[in-house]
Amino acid sequence: MLPPFWDYKREYEELRERILAAVDRVFRSGQLILGPEGIAFERDMAAWVGTRGAAGVNSGTDAICIGLAAVGVTAGDEVITVPNTAVPTVSAIRTLGARAVFVDIRDDDFLMDVDQIEAAITPRTKAIVPVHLYGQTVDLDPLMAVARRHGLKVLEDCAQSQGALYKNRRCGSIGDASTFSFYPTKLLGAYGDAGMILSDDEAVIELARSLRFYGMQKTYYAERHGYNSRLDEVQAAILALKLPKVEGWISRRREIAGRYRRGFAGCELRMPQENSYGRHVYHLFVVETSGDRDAVLQRIEQRGLKCGVQYRWPIHLMRGYEDLGYRAGRFPVAEKKAQQIFSLPIYPHLQDEEVDAIIDVVRAAL
Repeated sequence: MLPPFWDYKREYEELRERILAAVDRVFRSGQLILGPEGIAFERDMAAWVGTRGAAGVNSGTDAICIGLAAVGVTAGDEVITVPNTAVPTVSAIRTLGARAVFVDIRDDDFLMDVDQIEAAITPRTKAIVPVHLYGQTVDLDPLMAVARRHGLKVLEDCAQSQGALYKNRRCGSIGDASTFSFYPTKLLGAYGDAGMILSDDEAVIELARSLRFYGMQKTYYAERHGYNSRLDEVQAAILALKLPKVEGWISRRREIAGRYRRGFAGCELRMPQENSYGRHVYHLFVVETSGDRDAVLQRIEQRGLKCGVQYRWPIHLMRGYEDLGYRAGRFPVAEKKAQQIFSLPIYPHLQDEEVDAIIDVVRAAL
């Protein structure tokens, strides 16, 4: 039997007793929201990433929305990001009443083309959201230089890059703030929705903590307009016990990626580029074909293997965002990649023989 594209059950079986004990501890505590489990996980996550503070929220989408608000983005501002990201990146910008402004991506690593940022800056630009896609980081030094030159804030979208390194620093520790998603499919995944905002700026974290709780601070009095977005104690307890496992899971993902590279040597698939300035954690193993991608996927699925496409439509070509005014052809690299890429199964509990079976099926389909 070929493995599914993603599966949490093997991880759960490994950690089941500890997870159930953590859940029981929370239920017996009498405190389910904004309690000691969340405080402890915020502390541990901030220390792990390398920031002074963190604020847990109920999703990665809310983390971006509240994180941008905490660094000063308001309605009418512009935020520069990329069109080949998950919808939540842009949805969060829209929720604030701000406007997403796109730049294209690089051909070799699918990441933000930093050289295009300066031309996209206008008097309304307030922030840049580099998306650390698929498991490795955008080239942050030149991006931060542009941001500082123009007085812009940088919020790192780390949803797909937990543990990725940029010049020996963990992603999420370099911008003015960063956001993480703990959606179940992520490298560090909850058993439901969860997210977090991190920053070295204590004022940003304090504001984020207020915004996640209706704009309140120490009493039931709203100091500002806010939201209802709190990381619950059950998810915090589970994530805290899983956090020490992340480095081992990254090592296994990198082993699987190496096995894929060796197995596909000499075939038509273009393998992911791993940039020399950092460490790729392979949240996804994204390959590229020069032929008819959908026909290849159909032949693969006929052989019993399910692959993914992240993402099939760039956001500027989606009906929900056509009011941004972009048209087909505006971001040619992102548009071309959307027609050529697909993702192979990659998660730590895949066995070597399963990886080899995936390679055999894909090679046969090619």
